[in-house]
Amino acid sequence: MDQPAWKNPRTALIVDGSDAAHQRSILNLASVDLNLLVELEALLQYRNITHAAQHVGRSQPAMSRALSRLRDMFNDDLLVRGSSGLVPTPQAEHLAQMLPSVLNAIRELVNRSSGVRVWRSKVTMAMPDHQSLVLLPHLLPRLGERMPHIDIVTEPLLDGALRRLEQGDIDLVVGQIGAAPPGYLRRGLYADRFTCLLRRDHPALEQEWSVGTFAALRHASIASDSNEGLGQVYDGLAKFGLPGPIVVSNVLTAAIVVAVTDLVLMVPNRVATRVATMLPLATIDPPVELKPYEVALFWHRRCHHDSEHRLLRREIAAAARMGRLNVSQEPNGETAE
Repeated sequence: MDQPAWKNPRTALIVDGSDAAHQRSILNLASVDLNLLVELEALLQYRNITHAAQHVGRSQPAMSRALSRLRDMFNDDLLVRGSSGLVPTPQAEHLAQMLPSVLNAIRELVNRSSGVRVWRSKVTMAMPDHQSLVLLPHLLPRLGERMPHIDIVTEPLLDGALRRLEQGDIDLVVGQIGAAPPGYLRRGLYADRFTCLLRRDHPALEQEWSVGTFAALRHASIASDSNEGLGQVYDGLAKFGLPGPIVVSNVLTAAIVVAVTDLVLMVPNRVATRVATMLPLATIDPPVELKPYEVALFWHRRCHHDSEHRLLRREIAAAARMGRLNVSQEPNGETAE
């Protein structure tokens, strides 16, 4: 009478629904040398011990021993001699169908942990639309050459950005913040000065450009949904007693409104320079001293050592440096990049 499968020491995996059998299955699986599966793949492909040994870089005697261990593992001859070489058994034919997907999954798992990424990825970045306007034209061509498998999705909403970073809903944030909170990291991208945008025939341009002239103008402002200290352009202007700005949803809409009204829009110089090439707008420095506009990249610590995430952060930093722009220093030394 044949032994029950659970009593056969040569049985690799046992599934009979009991906790004891599950434990035996785990123990047997733990004793499996995964290299044997690679050798089995070669044996099934070449059906020749010498050729299979050459394929995996082993000697013929070592491959013969591997075949013996495989036969013991699967309790099957796997390959038997035929008139024209080795012939697979039905069990071996079944294994030949399963092995590619199993080994590919293992290779993908190992490649991921060793920093080699071979599958397509989607990265979601939260950044204000005016930052997208100046960063993406430099970033996307670089990614097309260096990381073509990456799909970039941008979100202009910064509300709850830190929470969404922690939960994995977004991968990166571009914005203003002085120091990264605990659990988050920061990399300074660049510092910029503020610039005013007015229509080219604005009456104020014919007058002395003074604090009084500046304060008398009605300002447009870009809406911000951030409640986490990511900063707004007009946060530092309250001390000048400016009238409440007209809040517009995004920078291009605001710029179009400014081009046909007497409003003035103050934005970072990089934004102003780009917008002024597309619309009939003049640029002029504000007649007041303002803190530099510092832009930084933020991410959660859980992604810090991910190789693809690290490479993307470096590409973003490189894109920010383009155009002879200075990269801001790290005020809090949070990152190791």
